[in-house]
Amino acid sequence: MKLGVTIHATDEAMPVRDVAREAEARDFHSFYIPEHTHIPTSRRTPPPTGTEELEEQYLRSPDPYVALAAAASVTERILLGTGIGLPAQHDPITFAKQLATLDCETDGRFVFGIGYGWNIEEMENHGIDTKRRRARVREHMLAMQALWSNEVAEYHGEFVDFAPSWQWPKPVQQPRPRVLVGGGAGPKLFDHIAEFGDGWMPIGGAGMGEALPRLREAFEARSRDPDSIHVVPMGVLPSDEKLAYYEELGVTECVLRLPTATRDEVMPVLDDFARYLSR
Repeated sequence: MKLGVTIHATDEAMPVRDVAREAEARDFHSFYIPEHTHIPTSRRTPPPTGTEELEEQYLRSPDPYVALAAAASVTERILLGTGIGLPAQHDPITFAKQLATLDCETDGRFVFGIGYGWNIEEMENHGIDTKRRRARVREHMLAMQALWSNEVAEYHGEFVDFAPSWQWPKPVQQPRPRVLVGGGAGPKLFDHIAEFGDGWMPIGGAGMGEALPRLREAFEARSRDPDSIHVVPMGVLPSDEKLAYYEELGVTECVLRLPTATRDEVMPVLDDFARYLSR
Protein backbone atom coordinates (compact mmCIF):
# COMPACT_ATOMS: atom_id res chain seq x y z
CA MET A 1 0.00 0.00 0.00
CA LYS A 2 1.37 3.39 -1.07
CA LEU A 3 1.01 6.56 1.00
CA GLY A 4 0.21 10.01 -0.33
CA VAL A 5 -0.78 13.35 1.15
CA THR A 6 -3.42 15.96 0.43
CA ILE A 7 -3.91 19.56 1.47
CA HIS A 8 -6.90 21.80 0.89
CA ALA A 9 -4.75 24.40 -0.82
CA THR A 10 -5.47 28.11 -0.45
CA ASP A 11 -3.75 31.35 -1.35
CA GLU A 12 -2.82 31.80 2.32
CA ALA A 13 -1.54 28.28 3.09
CA MET A 14 1.84 26.72 2.33
CA PRO A 15 2.26 26.97 -1.47
CA VAL A 16 1.28 23.89 -3.44
CA ARG A 17 4.66 23.59 -5.16
CA ASP A 18 6.44 23.65 -1.80
CA VAL A 19 4.21 20.99 -0.26
CA ALA A 20 4.72 18.77 -3.31
CA ARG A 21 8.51 19.24 -3.21
CA GLU A 22 8.69 18.43 0.52
CA ALA A 23 6.38 15.43 0.15
CA GLU A 24 8.56 14.03 -2.65
CA ALA A 25 11.70 14.61 -0.58
CA ARG A 26 10.19 12.34 2.09
CA ASP A 27 9.28 9.67 -0.51
CA PHE A 28 5.51 10.03 -0.44
CA HIS A 29 3.93 8.37 -3.45
CA SER A 30 1.38 11.04 -4.35
CA PHE A 31 0.05 14.52 -3.68
CA TYR A 32 -3.53 15.75 -4.21
CA ILE A 33 -5.41 19.05 -4.04
CA PRO A 34 -9.13 19.81 -4.54
CA GLU A 35 -11.04 22.05 -6.95
CA HIS A 36 -13.68 24.74 -6.52
CA THR A 37 -14.14 27.32 -9.26
CA HIS A 38 -15.91 29.67 -6.82
CA ILE A 39 -18.19 29.46 -3.78
CA PRO A 40 -21.53 31.32 -3.93
CA THR A 41 -22.32 33.08 -0.66
CA SER A 42 -25.67 31.33 -0.39
CA ARG A 43 -25.72 28.48 2.09
CA ARG A 44 -28.70 26.70 0.56
CA THR A 45 -26.26 23.81 0.23
CA PRO A 46 -25.05 22.84 3.72
CA PRO A 47 -21.30 22.38 4.27
CA PRO A 48 -20.08 18.85 3.45
CA THR A 49 -18.26 18.71 6.78
CA GLY A 50 -21.52 18.74 8.73
CA THR A 51 -20.57 22.00 10.45
CA GLU A 52 -22.86 25.01 10.59
CA GLU A 53 -20.41 27.33 8.82
CA LEU A 54 -18.46 26.58 5.66
CA GLU A 55 -14.74 26.62 6.40
CA GLU A 56 -12.86 29.51 4.79
CA GLN A 57 -10.52 27.17 2.93
CA TYR A 58 -13.36 26.40 0.51
CA LEU A 59 -13.52 30.07 -0.49
CA ARG A 60 -9.83 30.36 -1.32
CA SER A 61 -9.03 27.30 -3.47
CA PRO A 62 -6.53 27.97 -6.29
CA ASP A 63 -6.95 26.46 -9.74
CA PRO A 64 -5.62 22.95 -9.12
CA TYR A 65 -4.41 22.33 -12.67
CA VAL A 66 -2.24 25.45 -12.79
CA ALA A 67 -0.99 24.70 -9.26
CA LEU A 68 -0.12 21.10 -10.15
CA ALA A 69 1.78 22.28 -13.22
CA ALA A 70 3.84 24.48 -10.89
CA ALA A 71 4.37 21.48 -8.60
CA ALA A 72 5.52 19.41 -11.57
CA SER A 73 8.25 21.96 -12.30
CA VAL A 74 9.91 21.35 -8.90
CA THR A 75 9.39 17.56 -8.61
CA GLU A 76 10.38 14.47 -10.59
CA ARG A 77 8.71 11.35 -9.19
CA ILE A 78 5.66 12.07 -7.05
CA LEU A 79 2.22 11.57 -8.59
CA LEU A 80 0.24 14.82 -8.80
CA GLY A 81 -3.53 14.71 -8.71
CA THR A 82 -6.87 16.28 -8.00
CA GLY A 83 -8.80 15.17 -4.98
CA ILE A 84 -11.26 15.98 -6.24
CA GLY A 85 -11.70 17.68 -9.63
CA LEU A 86 -15.05 18.71 -11.08
CA PRO A 87 -15.30 17.79 -14.78
CA ALA A 88 -18.96 18.82 -15.09
CA GLN A 89 -17.91 22.45 -14.55
CA HIS A 90 -15.63 22.58 -17.60
CA ASP A 91 -16.03 22.59 -21.37
CA PRO A 92 -14.90 19.04 -22.19
CA ILE A 93 -13.08 19.91 -25.43
CA THR A 94 -10.83 22.59 -23.93
CA PHE A 95 -10.54 20.64 -20.67
CA ALA A 96 -9.33 17.55 -22.54
CA LYS A 97 -6.49 19.60 -24.07
CA GLN A 98 -5.66 21.19 -20.71
CA LEU A 99 -5.42 17.85 -18.91
CA ALA A 100 -3.52 16.15 -21.73
CA THR A 101 -1.02 19.01 -21.66
CA LEU A 102 -0.72 18.67 -17.89
CA ASP A 103 -0.05 14.94 -18.21
CA CYS A 104 2.66 15.70 -20.75
CA GLU A 105 4.23 18.39 -18.57
CA THR A 106 4.26 16.01 -15.57
CA ASP A 107 5.77 13.18 -17.68
CA GLY A 108 2.69 11.04 -17.07
CA ARG A 109 2.37 11.74 -13.34
CA PHE A 110 -1.10 13.30 -13.38
CA VAL A 111 -3.94 11.52 -11.54
CA PHE A 112 -7.45 12.75 -12.27
CA GLY A 113 -9.47 12.24 -9.10
CA ILE A 114 -12.99 13.41 -9.87
CA GLY A 115 -16.40 13.83 -8.29
CA TYR A 116 -19.94 14.76 -9.26
CA GLY A 117 -20.03 17.88 -7.08
CA TRP A 118 -21.75 18.70 -3.79
CA ASN A 119 -22.27 22.49 -3.95
CA ILE A 120 -25.60 23.01 -5.71
CA GLU A 121 -25.19 26.77 -6.14
CA GLU A 122 -21.70 26.39 -7.60
CA MET A 123 -22.95 23.92 -10.18
CA GLU A 124 -26.02 25.98 -11.04
CA ASN A 125 -23.77 28.96 -11.81
CA HIS A 126 -22.14 26.76 -14.45
CA GLY A 127 -25.53 26.01 -16.01
CA ILE A 128 -25.68 22.46 -14.67
CA ASP A 129 -28.97 20.71 -13.96
CA THR A 130 -27.84 19.19 -10.68
CA LYS A 131 -30.32 16.33 -10.95
CA ARG A 132 -28.51 15.23 -14.12
CA ARG A 133 -24.95 15.91 -12.99
CA ARG A 134 -23.91 12.26 -12.92
CA ALA A 135 -24.99 11.83 -16.52
CA ARG A 136 -23.14 15.01 -17.47
CA VAL A 137 -19.93 13.88 -15.75
CA ARG A 138 -20.15 10.55 -17.55
CA GLU A 139 -20.43 12.20 -20.97
CA HIS A 140 -17.67 14.70 -20.26
CA MET A 141 -15.36 11.86 -19.26
CA LEU A 142 -16.19 9.68 -22.26
CA ALA A 143 -15.84 12.61 -24.65
CA MET A 144 -12.45 13.61 -23.23
CA GLN A 145 -11.24 10.03 -23.34
CA ALA A 146 -12.19 9.84 -27.00
CA LEU A 147 -10.02 12.90 -27.68
CA TRP A 148 -7.16 11.50 -25.60
CA SER A 149 -6.98 8.08 -27.23
CA ASN A 150 -8.00 8.52 -30.89
CA GLU A 151 -6.22 10.24 -33.75
CA VAL A 152 -9.63 11.34 -34.99
CA ALA A 153 -12.29 11.58 -32.29
CA GLU A 154 -15.98 12.33 -32.25
CA TYR A 155 -18.71 12.21 -29.63
CA HIS A 156 -22.47 12.57 -29.86
CA GLY A 157 -24.44 12.70 -26.63
CA GLU A 158 -26.99 14.71 -24.72
CA PHE A 159 -24.49 17.12 -23.14
CA VAL A 160 -21.50 16.85 -25.49
CA ASP A 161 -21.59 16.78 -29.28
CA PHE A 162 -18.66 17.28 -31.63
CA ALA A 163 -17.81 16.17 -35.16
CA PRO A 164 -14.73 14.11 -36.11
CA SER A 165 -11.80 16.16 -34.85
CA TRP A 166 -8.06 16.22 -34.27
CA GLN A 167 -6.64 17.22 -30.92
CA TRP A 168 -3.09 17.08 -29.64
CA PRO A 169 -1.15 16.64 -27.46
CA LYS A 170 -2.22 13.21 -26.36
CA PRO A 171 -1.58 12.40 -22.71
CA VAL A 172 1.50 10.33 -21.91
CA GLN A 173 -0.74 7.84 -20.09
CA GLN A 174 -2.85 5.84 -22.52
CA PRO A 175 -5.70 5.42 -23.08
CA ARG A 176 -6.14 8.12 -20.40
CA PRO A 177 -4.55 9.55 -17.28
CA ARG A 178 -5.50 7.49 -14.24
CA VAL A 179 -9.09 8.32 -13.23
CA LEU A 180 -10.26 7.87 -9.63
CA VAL A 181 -13.93 8.55 -8.94
CA GLY A 182 -15.06 9.82 -5.56
CA GLY A 183 -18.45 9.25 -3.98
CA GLY A 184 -20.47 7.03 -1.71
CA ALA A 185 -20.63 3.32 -2.53
CA GLY A 186 -23.50 2.34 -4.81
CA PRO A 187 -24.28 0.54 -8.08
CA LYS A 188 -24.31 3.68 -10.27
CA LEU A 189 -20.97 4.91 -8.91
CA PHE A 190 -19.34 1.53 -9.30
CA ASP A 191 -20.69 1.12 -12.84
CA HIS A 192 -19.26 4.53 -13.76
CA ILE A 193 -15.86 3.60 -12.28
CA ALA A 194 -15.87 0.38 -14.29
CA GLU A 195 -16.93 2.21 -17.46
CA PHE A 196 -14.59 5.21 -17.52
CA GLY A 197 -12.40 5.03 -14.41
CA ASP A 198 -9.56 3.12 -12.86
CA GLY A 199 -10.45 3.21 -9.20
CA TRP A 200 -12.45 4.53 -6.28
CA MET A 201 -11.56 7.53 -4.12
CA PRO A 202 -13.78 7.35 -1.00
CA ILE A 203 -13.53 9.93 1.76
CA GLY A 204 -12.15 7.85 4.63
CA GLY A 205 -12.85 4.14 4.88
CA ALA A 206 -16.30 3.72 6.44
CA GLY A 207 -18.10 0.75 4.85
CA MET A 208 -15.26 0.13 2.40
CA GLY A 209 -14.82 -3.53 3.33
CA GLU A 210 -18.44 -4.35 2.51
CA ALA A 211 -18.40 -2.31 -0.70
CA LEU A 212 -15.23 -3.54 -2.40
CA PRO A 213 -16.66 -6.91 -3.51
CA ARG A 214 -19.44 -5.02 -5.33
CA LEU A 215 -16.88 -2.83 -7.07
CA ARG A 216 -15.02 -5.92 -8.22
CA GLU A 217 -18.29 -7.34 -9.56
CA ALA A 218 -18.88 -4.12 -11.53
CA PHE A 219 -15.46 -4.49 -13.17
CA GLU A 220 -16.13 -8.12 -14.02
CA ALA A 221 -19.50 -7.16 -15.54
CA ARG A 222 -17.65 -4.90 -17.98
CA SER A 223 -15.00 -7.55 -18.68
CA ARG A 224 -12.32 -5.62 -16.81
CA ASP A 225 -9.74 -7.13 -14.49
CA PRO A 226 -10.87 -6.51 -10.89
CA ASP A 227 -7.27 -6.89 -9.73
CA SER A 228 -6.46 -3.66 -11.61
CA ILE A 229 -8.70 -1.52 -9.38
CA HIS A 230 -7.07 1.35 -7.49
CA VAL A 231 -8.63 1.94 -4.06
CA VAL A 232 -7.54 5.31 -2.71
CA PRO A 233 -9.21 6.59 0.48
CA MET A 234 -8.77 10.35 0.72
CA GLY A 235 -8.19 12.64 3.68
CA VAL A 236 -7.16 9.99 6.21
CA LEU A 237 -5.85 10.85 9.66
CA PRO A 238 -3.48 7.92 10.14
CA SER A 239 -2.75 5.44 12.88
CA ASP A 240 -0.89 2.15 12.72
CA GLU A 241 -4.14 0.24 13.32
CA LYS A 242 -6.05 2.12 10.63
CA LEU A 243 -3.34 1.70 8.01
CA ALA A 244 -3.00 -2.00 8.80
CA TYR A 245 -6.76 -2.41 8.36
CA TYR A 246 -6.72 -0.60 5.00
CA GLU A 247 -3.84 -2.74 3.81
CA GLU A 248 -5.70 -5.88 4.82
CA LEU A 249 -8.74 -4.72 2.80
CA GLY A 250 -6.62 -4.32 -0.33
CA VAL A 251 -6.32 -0.53 -0.38
CA THR A 252 -3.67 0.36 -2.95
CA GLU A 253 -2.95 3.93 -1.88
CA CYS A 254 -3.92 5.84 1.26
CA VAL A 255 -3.91 9.65 1.16
CA LEU A 256 -3.19 11.41 4.48
CA ARG A 257 -4.67 14.81 5.30
CA LEU A 258 -2.39 17.76 5.98
CA PRO A 259 -3.78 20.89 7.66
CA THR A 260 -4.64 23.96 5.62
CA ALA A 261 -1.98 26.12 7.18
CA THR A 262 1.36 27.86 6.76
CA ARG A 263 4.68 26.06 6.38
CA ASP A 264 5.40 26.29 10.10
CA GLU A 265 2.28 24.23 10.84
CA VAL A 266 2.32 21.89 7.85
CA MET A 267 5.93 20.69 8.05
CA PRO A 268 5.74 19.08 11.54
CA VAL A 269 2.65 17.15 10.45
CA LEU A 270 4.31 16.07 7.20
CA ASP A 271 7.36 14.88 9.13
CA ASP A 272 5.14 12.99 11.55
CA PHE A 273 3.31 11.30 8.68
CA ALA A 274 6.64 10.30 7.13
CA ARG A 275 7.21 7.78 9.93
CA TYR A 276 4.42 5.65 8.47
CA LEU A 277 6.39 5.21 5.26
CA SER A 278 8.67 2.72 7.01
CA ARG A 279 5.79 0.39 7.91
